[in-house]
Amino acid sequence: MEEEPEYRALFAADIEGSAGRGDVALRQVREVLSTALRESFGRSGIEWEECLRDDLGDGMRVTAPAGVQKARLIHPLVHELAVRLRAHNELAGPLTRVRVRVALHAGDVRITPDGRAVGRPLEVLARLLDASPARDALARTPGAAVALLVSRHFHEETVCHGSPGIDPAAFREVTFTEKEYTASAWLHVPEYKVLAPGPAGRAPGGGGAPGSVRMISRASGNGTVYALGSGTQNIHIDGKA
Repeated sequence: MEEEPEYRALFAADIEGSAGRGDVALRQVREVLSTALRESFGRSGIEWEECLRDDLGDGMRVTAPAGVQKARLIHPLVHELAVRLRAHNELAGPLTRVRVRVALHAGDVRITPDGRAVGRPLEVLARLLDASPARDALARTPGAAVALLVSRHFHEETVCHGSPGIDPAAFREVTFTEKEYTASAWLHVPEYKVLAPGPAGRAPGGGGAPGSVRMISRASGNGTVYALGSGTQNIHIDGKA
């Protein structure tokens, strides 16, 4: 009997620059990612042992249990993952630093008797994971640990609603072609605002280099600190620079 389709949320992560590190370093970074994912899923209220997990060699694909709220795969999961990987990277050497591209999608899949998820949504997830916008975002943000790419379907059902902990303004729409698949998706780099190039190769607002990145974090008191990718830092307090 053919398995009935089940609507599931889908997560995938791929380690940036895993090739050429050597077997010892690769084992270490895979373990770091596995631990960070397990802890982050737990913090987001998703039972790790109930997820279907597929080893991608230099990453992992996770099919969430049926009924899991899709928004949980963004918040707090992605934030928790970014925090853990950044903390690891602060002490790690070049060969054992872990930065990842993350893709999110959802759809009807079939669960085989041996516990594997199969179906078209997994193909879409793979294209999202390999898409250039997330690769480029990591290249432009050397301090980031995670670049997230969310399918249009996932975005419409989670981000657009402004669920607690999810800021729709922190996502930027992008278009990509990966193999035979062309689609739009939504890009997010935790704690960074990726600025799309403006006229004459300048970032919107007239500042920064093409494709520059602005990191946003709250300062103590009434100020907000804006640190550009070039290293320029501006502190705005009470509306004044």
